[in-house]
Amino acid sequence: MVWRPDIEPPPAVWEYEVDGWLVWAGRQATDNDYLSIKVARNDDWWFHVSGTSGSHVVLFVREGVEPPAAVVKAAAAIAAYHSRLRGGGTVAVSGTRARFVTKARGEKPGTVHIRKEKVFKVKPALPG
Repeated sequence: MVWRPDIEPPPAVWEYEVDGWLVWAGRQATDNDYLSIKVARNDDWWFHVSGTSGSHVVLFVREGVEPPAAVVKAAAAIAAYHSRLRGGGTVAVSGTRARFVTKARGEKPGTVHIRKEKVFKVKPALPG
């Protein structure tokens, strides 16, 4: 059974399970904002394809439990899949903890700033 955080999902996200871990991907810019700024908690992982538009992806982290590296990489692959680079080969995806994702007042929907990023080189893919 998949562990679920005690939050209601936003109206428009894709939901995935990766080895018992929950991953959400925003469907449009306003959903990305909601997911990244309102829903994601400090220790959750946040992902976005580097250099082009795409979904914001959140891997929900259980308190005190770190996801395996393969799960983190699979979440990055989901971010690559939900981008304009879906049909490409290996894609660079930025990942960081949600605490390092911020949004300045007045910025357009879907625009965020990240710090302490790690770049994952992955092939776009969905779990399954």
